[in-house]
Amino acid sequence: MNSRKSVLVVDDSPTIRKVVELTLRREGIEVHSAGDALAALAAVVDSSPDLILLDIVLPHMDGYQVCQSIKRNPIWRHVPVVMLSGRDGLFDKVRGRWAGCSGYITKPFNPDELINVVQKHLSRI
Repeated sequence: MNSRKSVLVVDDSPTIRKVVELTLRREGIEVHSAGDALAALAAVVDSSPDLILLDIVLPHMDGYQVCQSIKRNPIWRHVPVVMLSGRDGLFDKVRGRWAGCSGYITKPFNPDELINVVQKHLSRI
């Protein structure tokens, strides 16, 4: 059994996905990624992540809808979802909470901030 924690990164930007992947892998975290909402939902089933970093603006459906879909499923309800977005308004953060997200990181982010948020959520598992 693999004891390493895993994170699913969902962002339509290949650059953002790569930056997050490299940053987290340096910390010994297993990383899976998806570039759109439908791939994200499939990846949740396939990879059983311990944490999901989720962009708001995605093809097919937005991050709020993806988060709600995950939180409606009793199997995945416990998985923390942290929004990773360029939108930093109060309304966006409140809407994320309504959708069920556990936290919010505003892009652009610095690697230390990302690592701190990820470790905080993974330590609760």
